[in-house]
Amino acid sequence: MNRLFVIPMMAISLFACKTKTDHIMSTSEIFPKGEPLPKEWFTGDAFLTPLVAKDKNNDFSAGSVTFAPGARTNWHTHPKGQVLLVIEGNGLYQEKGKPAQAIKKGDVVNIPENVEHWHGATADNKMVHVAITNFKEDIQVTWLNPVTDEEFSLANK
Repeated sequence: MNRLFVIPMMAISLFACKTKTDHIMSTSEIFPKGEPLPKEWFTGDAFLTPLVAKDKNNDFSAGSVTFAPGARTNWHTHPKGQVLLVIEGNGLYQEKGKPAQAIKKGDVVNIPENVEHWHGATADNKMVHVAITNFKEDIQVTWLNPVTDEEFSLANK
């Protein structure tokens, strides 16, 4: 009698686990899109999901940033540098005075300290990256002017 009860329950449990796993695996996003980022520092629609905050163990923060097509940061610098891990889509990275570089899923961008730069999606593609940003004392970024439409258009050629 116990066997008749245990076997169906095992089958139901396995089916329930498989269904739950299938549902989880059907998404291509690693992290949720997050909350909108301020228009004073970003052009277009960009969103942040915080992942790690600066604390007594870490002198950095990390977050997943989602850029809709055409979205980008302003020009900015980091006093102790930044690392970008591109996890989805196609984007652009440009240092002041240099040509823009195409970046795509799997690329790692190591940005030196105090280098003026911007990054974001291409005109036609979404891009998501994890930004790991170091702090110098309590400062991690200095925001500068927006990337102009002309600069962005030239970077997309």
